[in-house]
Amino acid sequence: MDKTRTAVMPDNRALHARVLALMTALLAAALIIAQTVAAHARPDSFADLAQKFSPAVVNITTSTTVAQGTGPGPILPDGSPFEDFFRQFRDRGEGDGRPQRSSALGSGFVISEDGYIVTNNHVIEAADEITVEFYEGGELDAKVIGTDPKTDIALLKVEADGPLPYVSFGDSDTARVGDWVMAMGNPLGQGFSVSAGIVSARNRALTGTYDDYIQTDAAINRGNSGGPLFDMDGKVVGVNTAILSPNGGSIGIGFSMASNVVTRVVDQLREFGETRRGWLGVRIQDVTKDVAEAMGLEEAAGALVTDVPEGPAAEAGMQAGDVITSFDGVKVAHTRDLVRQVGETEVGKAVRVIVYRDGGTKTLKVTLGRREDAESAEGADRPRGNQDGASEPQAMMGLTLTPLDDELRAQLELPSNATGLVVRDIDPMSEAYEKGLRAGDVLTEAGQQALSTVDDLKKRIADARDAGRKSLLLLVRSAGQPRFVALSLDEK
Repeated sequence: MDKTRTAVMPDNRALHARVLALMTALLAAALIIAQTVAAHARPDSFADLAQKFSPAVVNITTSTTVAQGTGPGPILPDGSPFEDFFRQFRDRGEGDGRPQRSSALGSGFVISEDGYIVTNNHVIEAADEITVEFYEGGELDAKVIGTDPKTDIALLKVEADGPLPYVSFGDSDTARVGDWVMAMGNPLGQGFSVSAGIVSARNRALTGTYDDYIQTDAAINRGNSGGPLFDMDGKVVGVNTAILSPNGGSIGIGFSMASNVVTRVVDQLREFGETRRGWLGVRIQDVTKDVAEAMGLEEAAGALVTDVPEGPAAEAGMQAGDVITSFDGVKVAHTRDLVRQVGETEVGKAVRVIVYRDGGTKTLKVTLGRREDAESAEGADRPRGNQDGASEPQAMMGLTLTPLDDELRAQLELPSNATGLVVRDIDPMSEAYEKGLRAGDVLTEAGQQALSTVDDLKKRIADARDAGRKSLLLLVRSAGQPRFVALSLDEK
């Protein structure tokens, strides 16, 4: 009996231990699930966040001297009975021609206890005086440390008697569509205001080269510009910048510049008073499906180089027609990727750039220049093949073409050594017309080989067909600007 009891008791203790371990694991899992749900559920109130971070959000008032008569007047329909009234009122105000003061309102937020403030460039642009008003009262004059019109960001500085309340930037890349966000600012000059919504979309581009906007349905109106967009941890994930609206008011489509873009700009403005972006020195376009097919690429990805003016890329041996597939170890999906990556890379850094060329890949080492110092003038066209005399225009692929001659070069303001085929006429029902080719354009390459005569183009067409291609890649210069166009070989 004793032996039997002794044998059973250890098994009971082991069972109890396993049950206890299982219960502990289940409780831990339930706690994690509850915490996750609580973190992502709709908050009962935004009051705690608003109360905690509002002292760091500021109203910004600017004052500018403007000449009388230069401001916008009221918009009235033709024949309105108020036309004479407003004309007389304006004439009385412009009596002595003296300049007037014009004021504007915006928002901003403090990012350090020593008084650095972030806002939009358009809020303070051309301002003579900038006044910052704090939520808890008091005003301070601000000076501009630096601005970046490309991202519409400005950095200001105020001098206070003591440390100021401030907020910190978060990681905008972690913001997901559907996450709750809260906007603060000074809408329509009404004073401090809070609105809440969700992240509606990510990676929106408006008009800028370096755009990376978070779209939100949190109410953003005029005067909110420059204010912060908070996540539920109280971190700034965006700077409220623009709205899409037919009437000037919020319709639930607002845009905030992502914090990961803003922080890089602010760091440079704070250190240098200006931005210092990397510069590769190429003109590029996206790789479309027909372009990829014409070049023999497996996927429509990368950045297609259309021109390589004098600069870092030219010095490294990059050529028009190269497809940049990787920059500094990061895959390039499209041109926006490349522009962002280059701009965010340190000036003077030597980077490895992988390009697709002639059916294979090639690695180039490029030492980046500074975009702000880059020459804005177009690089001179390089010689391409031998010049050819004039010949009768010939029609193919919906285009009527003739080789460049001295007279055409003069008419088109091209260098004396420029070669190619001029589009003399175009069929408006052709694929070429649909893709934007027009009379006066110059075809300089076909199949990534130089063109001098119509026979050159015919040979490129034959070579492409022999290789089983469905389209032919053309390098076209329109008003001096190069771009690649893929035209179907079925087009007569």
